[in-house]
Amino acid sequence: MATDRKLLAKGIKYLSGTLPLLFMGPIVINSSFKNEESPYYPYVLAIGILISAIAIYLGFKGINIIMKSLFDGNK
Repeated sequence: MATDRKLLAKGIKYLSGTLPLLFMGPIVINSSFKNEESPYYPYVLAIGILISAIAIYLGFKGINIIMKSLFDGNK
């Protein structure tokens, strides 16, 4: 049961891209709620929700790729 190192590196790249988005999404959502009187409030809120959704997607995809690299070695 050998680990596919190229696939493992790809999964780690996905997770490293997830990390900044995990912080950015809630910060953007929080700043939109602080400025509710701004005319751009719904757009900033939508961007924050989109950033958070992308972070969740990339996190699951990265973990899935890492699991494939560790346990699908018997091709």
